Amino acid sequence: MSMDVVAALSADPRDRGGPATPLLSVRGLVKHFGRKGGLLSKGSAIVRAVDGVDFEVAKGETLGIVGESGCGKSTTARLIMQIIKPDVGEILFDGEEVGSSELDLTDFRRQVQMVFQDSYASLNPRLTVEDTIAFGPRVHGLPRRAAIARAHDLLRRVGLEPARFAGRYPHEISGGQRQRVNIARGLALEPRLLILDEAVSALDKSIEAQVLNLLLDLKDEFGLTFIFISHDLNVVRFMSDRVMVMYLGKVAEIGPAEAIFGRPRHPYTEALLASMPSMDPDNRTQEAPISGDPPNPINPPSGCRFHTRCKFATALCSRAEPPPYDVGGGHLAACHLANPESGHPRLAA
Repeated sequence: MSMDVVAALSADPRDRGGPATPLLSVRGLVKHFGRKGGLLSKGSAIVRAVDGVDFEVAKGETLGIVGESGCGKSTTARLIMQIIKPDVGEILFDGEEVGSSELDLTDFRRQVQMVFQDSYASLNPRLTVEDTIAFGPRVHGLPRRAAIARAHDLLRRVGLEPARFAGRYPHEISGGQRQRVNIARGLALEPRLLILDEAVSALDKSIEAQVLNLLLDLKDEFGLTFIFISHDLNVVRFMSDRVMVMYLGKVAEIGPAEAIFGRPRHPYTEALLASMPSMDPDNRTQEAPISGDPPNPINPPSGCRFHTRCKFATALCSRAEPPPYDVGGGHLAACHLANPESGHPRLAA
């Protein structure tokens, strides 16, 4: 973290908990979706989208979240934003419970904003670019003239000249420009936390690089904290201070980015990293690092949820769910192999 970011964080009057208090704490987060039975089925089934997730995000850091499609990444983001109400769990922002008398949703959403994957669908086609960015500040009480001035200033900061772009509609600008508008809209309420849900995955690589560099510049300038969700491990490695790996609604591994990418301790993380494309012709993939599809979240496996696809799985893995084990340096892995006292047969070999 740069000295400019540290200074910005320490000078923020909204920092009630101090630098030692995590900006975001998620404890025991659960969200199950009910699904009506089909024509030949009886009753209903429960989709365990997020099934007991715990993590923290420190002030000024970027937490990357990775995992296969359907692992619960985006649902977790929407639960944090309260777009979807959790069934169980506690969300603390700077030490205060979200939705309580201490921190109501209006105040929370001034400080936490989200940038979505689909840059076109997340914009109102009937609003111009300047009205899109100014909408949030106006709803929260800023006069129209001041809101428009803020919108123009943010357009300049994201590299869009207001004289050219302020009066345009979403269909009149490119995908990369629309995502810059989404980022500017996310910054319009001067948030402390920005959640980026696959924010660059739909962009061309050249435009993606520009947007990523823009995000890093804005993070330093505004003293922001990021939650960065992506399926692209190279992008996550570039952006993140810490990384959380999710599998089938649970946290498989979490820790510093250099530890996750350099010495992963969960077989699922190892498989994900092995699946990354390599430009080295001598480092070709000879066999699939992971086989099969993720199990059905309606009826997940007992014990470790990854044991049906894990080459190290034993009877212990199917019987007992491994709790997160601290392997050192804030690096936790929910795997029996990470815990020397778990009784996994491979540890005795």
